[in-house]
Amino acid sequence: MKNFIEELRWRGMIHDVMPGADKHLMEAMRCAYVGFDPTADSLHIGNLVPIMLLAHFQRCGHKPVALVGGATGMIGDPSGKSAERNLLDETTLRHNQEAIKKQLAHFLDFDAEVKNGALMVNNYDWMKDFSFLDFIRDVGKHITVNYMMAKDSVKNRISNDDSSGGSEGMSFTEFTYQLVQGYDFLHLYQHNNCSLQMGGSDQWGNITTGTELVRRIAQGKTYAITCPLITKADGSKFGKSEGGNVWLDAARTSPYKFYQYWLNASDADSETYIRIFTFLQQAEIDALIAEHQQAPHLRLLQKRLASEITTMVHSAAALETAIRASNILFGKSTSDDLKQLDEQTFLEVFNGVPQAEVSLDVLAEGEGYHLIAALAADTQFLKSNSEARRALKENAVSVNKEKVTEAYLLTKADLINDKFVLLQRGKKSYFVLRFV
Repeated sequence: MKNFIEELRWRGMIHDVMPGADKHLMEAMRCAYVGFDPTADSLHIGNLVPIMLLAHFQRCGHKPVALVGGATGMIGDPSGKSAERNLLDETTLRHNQEAIKKQLAHFLDFDAEVKNGALMVNNYDWMKDFSFLDFIRDVGKHITVNYMMAKDSVKNRISNDDSSGGSEGMSFTEFTYQLVQGYDFLHLYQHNNCSLQMGGSDQWGNITTGTELVRRIAQGKTYAITCPLITKADGSKFGKSEGGNVWLDAARTSPYKFYQYWLNASDADSETYIRIFTFLQQAEIDALIAEHQQAPHLRLLQKRLASEITTMVHSAAALETAIRASNILFGKSTSDDLKQLDEQTFLEVFNGVPQAEVSLDVLAEGEGYHLIAALAADTQFLKSNSEARRALKENAVSVNKEKVTEAYLLTKADLINDKFVLLQRGKKSYFVLRFV
């Protein structure tokens, strides 16, 4: 079998490994799980690291389990949190879980006929009928309060409250989170022969509570592997853009914006990201980095990184659209390229470009809409009619990326998404007409 831990190690995806895990994984096909928070109906790129852990695990011949935390999502994990979060109802959580499963299917093979086919589980299914009395009797008695208090996620939260004079403190609900997550590991060990849990380095305490529960209740041996939390070279937070999270759902973050996020990564970050977020092999990555360093201005590394991830998360067709949209501002493009953009992508490409609204009726009057009016009188894109005429005579004006003369008339055939026309003077001065 392919050595899973070695695969992670050269990619920089190992933070902690419980002793014996390497040998355990090389002996036979094993089962491992990662938990996903279902408090939104989409994962974001901060979730890509644990997703890639499961994907590499399956590619190395093992069986991955994606656990959607329907029960734990109703509680709230205190790890890395400074306050208790809002809790969701079951209907919302179920909707979110279905959406997440579709996204995970881009990375994992859920074919039940395949020996190591991926499995999706929901911890709500085994927790919903577990009474409080049964839980504290059958599970809680095996883990001491001293053990739970020693976890960093608990200590940090309590010490922060003490130092800031906070009166809210940590609720009992949050305090018990590690026990509920630990029970997930026990349940999967007993019912799915799952012997490994993986996650971010901030989950080490919760994961090891699970291994301890398995040891004490089932007398079993399980393992833990965590990966580093990704940080950007400049110290800013990975996974955030000006608009907030970079989501995997195209309705929340368009493929164009998604592609641009990776395309704009720094050289240092790109060298890290291409190892973690793609399936390219070591020799190809090393060669690509070396080629990039010879001509960094060409951004070969960023382009390959953005292409690989956009194709995985969305599709090859979405990648083509994203590249076409990117080239509109920075490369050669045509009217046909513009008209192939959907409205959301068009508006994102020209975000911040001045706009003016014009009545759609002007396109129906007579033979069409005069350019002088479109450029100056009705929009103030250019300061005056005389400036508009001068720019047209200098062959400096384009309509939808095509050069035009003063005789050109705008018609409905020029409309992009039935409502936009892009005006341009020179190379960098753009203006959007919105017909309403």
